[in-house]
Amino acid sequence: MGEKKASADGDRRIGRRALLIGGTAAAVGSAVLARDELARLWWRAPGVEKPRVQGAVDFRGAQWVAASDANWRRADRPDDYGIDMVIIHVTQGSFASAVKVFQDPGHGAAAHYIVRKDGHITQMIRELDVAYHAGNRAYNERSVGIEHEGFVDRPEDFTDEMYAASARLTAGICARYAIPVDREHIIGHVEVPGTDHTDPGEHWDWERYMRLVRKVPSASA
Repeated sequence: MGEKKASADGDRRIGRRALLIGGTAAAVGSAVLARDELARLWWRAPGVEKPRVQGAVDFRGAQWVAASDANWRRADRPDDYGIDMVIIHVTQGSFASAVKVFQDPGHGAAAHYIVRKDGHITQMIRELDVAYHAGNRAYNERSVGIEHEGFVDRPEDFTDEMYAASARLTAGICARYAIPVDREHIIGHVEVPGTDHTDPGEHWDWERYMRLVRKVPSASA
């Protein structure tokens, strides 16, 4: 599952109203800030962000259950942070326990999605926003995190229904953001620099999973 505390990767939520238009204009005039950093500042100005619909999901068929806002940071991706990665997690517990901890403001972590053993998908954070799931701030900002119900040492937890549903989800994310469908851009939590997590573990069938993702018509090449 994701990191225990948001402070583990230095992520902090920034109040939208804390940055005034005048401050943004001053930043634009500064030659010190890079162009991408200016874009990140600009969207935080009052009234400048993508429209949001309460309870909307990014993956058709997903159920919306909101995570605690202490476990993610409001953003406007991919305009302020480009998305070029999907990170695969395993909950090390039940689906219900994962939902519960992601709704707990004291947990300090949550992923965008949870895939249940029967293939049901719950979305808890919009893809627009930065979820605290990777244990690495830069990877949080550039990725979408997908949790999978189960335990890393129980291969029977990774059901056919789970693989199929997760593959459709990942293929959709890759198509939305033009992410290459390869193991450099679809990775396990264990592969994130600086993490002490081992998921999805040795029993996660990467060859099977990648084959399923590529078979989805919307998947990128």
